[in-house]
Amino acid sequence: MRLLLVEDDPMIGKSAQKGLKQDGYTVDWVRDGQAAELALENGVYDMVLLDLGLPRKAGLEVLANLRRRKNRIPVLILTARDSVADRVKGLDAGADDYLVKPFDLDELAARIRALLRRQAGRAEPIIEHGRLAVYPATHEVLLDGVRVNLSAREFSLLHALLERPGVPLSRVQLEERIYGWGEEIESNAVEVYIHSLRRKLGVEFIKNIRGVGYMVPKEL
Repeated sequence: MRLLLVEDDPMIGKSAQKGLKQDGYTVDWVRDGQAAELALENGVYDMVLLDLGLPRKAGLEVLANLRRRKNRIPVLILTARDSVADRVKGLDAGADDYLVKPFDLDELAARIRALLRRQAGRAEPIIEHGRLAVYPATHEVLLDGVRVNLSAREFSLLHALLERPGVPLSRVQLEERIYGWGEEIESNAVEVYIHSLRRKLGVEFIKNIRGVGYMVPKEL
C-alpha cells in the first residue's frame, strides 16, 4: 500500500513516515499543499494523510480540489485543530476520517486499515481467498492454517494483488505500490518477489498474463 503523507512539521512527518514504513506501507512525504497536488496527479496512491495548516496551499483547499475532480481516494485528516466545528468542516469537505494531533501511531495505523477496508468494500479485518488468510494488521499470512513467512515487500505485493482478484496488475503498477520516492528498483525486482511468493504459496496462486501483468485468480 502506498500512502501520501502531507505534513509540514518535520518531527511529526519523520515519525509518522518511519512508523508507517515499519508497518509495511510505502510512504511518500511532502511538506506543502502545492507539492501534494503535484504528487496526486500520478494516481499511484491508496490514501492521503493530510494536514490542514499547510504552506503554499491549505489542506482544505487540496481536499476540495480532489473532490471537485471526482477523485475518491480516501483522505485522513491529521491536524491540531480539535474543535467540533473544525472536524465538521473537514468531514463535510470530503475527508473520510479525522485524527487530532498528537496521535498514537497504533491508532493511526488502525484508522488507515479501516479506511482501506472500506475502500475495498470489506468490513472484516481479514482477507480470505481460497486457502489463504491474510491479516493486514499483523502482516500474518496463513495457508491452510499454517503460517507463511513473507518479507515486507512480498506481503505488500500479495496484498495489492488480493485487492481485486481476477484483475491483472502490470509490473510498473506493482512497482509503484511497493516502492517510494528515491528507492532503487532493480529491473527484475517484481519478478523475483513473484517467484518467491509462488515458491511459498504455490504456483497456482499468482498467474502471469503474458504482455499484461500478474493477477490472483478469482477462484482458488
